Amino acid sequence: MKISSFEKRVKRRITGREHNFFAVCSPGLKKVCLNEMLALGFPEDSLKAIQGGIEFKSKPNTCMAFNLNLRSPSRILMRISRFKADSFEKLEKKMNAIDWILYLPQNCSLKFSVTTKKSRLYHSDAIAQRCKKIILNQLSSGEAFTSPGKNKSNQTIYIRADHDEFSISLDTTGDLLFKRGIKTKVHKAPLRENIAFAMLFWAGFSKEDILIDPMCGSGTFCLEAAMMKTNLPPGFFRSFAFETWPGFSQKTYAYMKNQTREKLLISSEKKIFASDIDDMALAVLKQNISNHDFTRIIDASKKDFFSINPSEIPIGGKGVVMLNPPYGKRLGEKSNTRSFYREIGKKLAADFKGWRAGIILPSKECKSYLGLKLELKPIFHGGLDIFAGIGTI
Repeated sequence: MKISSFEKRVKRRITGREHNFFAVCSPGLKKVCLNEMLALGFPEDSLKAIQGGIEFKSKPNTCMAFNLNLRSPSRILMRISRFKADSFEKLEKKMNAIDWILYLPQNCSLKFSVTTKKSRLYHSDAIAQRCKKIILNQLSSGEAFTSPGKNKSNQTIYIRADHDEFSISLDTTGDLLFKRGIKTKVHKAPLRENIAFAMLFWAGFSKEDILIDPMCGSGTFCLEAAMMKTNLPPGFFRSFAFETWPGFSQKTYAYMKNQTREKLLISSEKKIFASDIDDMALAVLKQNISNHDFTRIIDASKKDFFSINPSEIPIGGKGVVMLNPPYGKRLGEKSNTRSFYREIGKKLAADFKGWRAGIILPSKECKSYLGLKLELKPIFHGGLDIFAGIGTI
């Protein structure tokens, strides 16, 4: 099939060229993301940790692979342009100079995330409105690419202005990366998957380890562990914003996913034990694990954490225990929190000696309530600055 002049332009300017990208990381997860990138074979000298995440330079195919395989970042942005503008006239001229038809499909719905700092142009809505008009005008041309499918794709443009210096980026990801496409249902106050992965990583969890998730809720810890044990990429069951771009190759991406499929591990040994006292939470978890054939490796049952004896696990040995106890409004008075965490600490010290542990702590004080030697890792979750306590019991 003959390649059109438009396809040649896309290949020359987009797919065949290296671009600057930025992996956005939640507070506390930047080093985890850096480790993941290195483990995937990306050269260390091409990575740069900066405020808010990690910059890297690559061709778009590497960005696709990162979206598919990275567990810790929130999203990945593609840097489009940087320029100086201290008036709307200059902003419009610079935005119009970007060849948007090479980046975005004609049938897309545009969203904007605009932030300004000490710039003459400071009204975010006005900036977004003018930029949107320019981009849509370009995309309305006859040459613009139309992505397959009836539905419009959602595309987000990130605009940052700092002292009149503008940075224009395109979101390659879509829904935040912690959305794995595994959970069809969730229970109240679910833990984000990237936080769960980070805690498993900090605790040194491996494919050979036993995992006990005794306050499982929707099962974030055990589902994340199951994906790690089976080599299942976190993005395998979801879609991404880049899949409707003019430069996207379905054939290349299918080959990429097939390569990961060949590395999947199949195990019939149950080494992940999830439990809760909430019938609704367990019903949600059992539905989620049955949808993806994780029933072979995850044992889900109704149990009180304080009645669990890890020495009774049939396969024996020590491993990792992860806890996301109820806190805040779910516990009520501060005295209840203190008493509850003291009981958790006593239980862990008595029955989980030698186990590696991770536990969500709503405050630094909760570490003293536990009475355990844990390293505090600051994390951000659900709009709250909280901590993960990590260590060996």
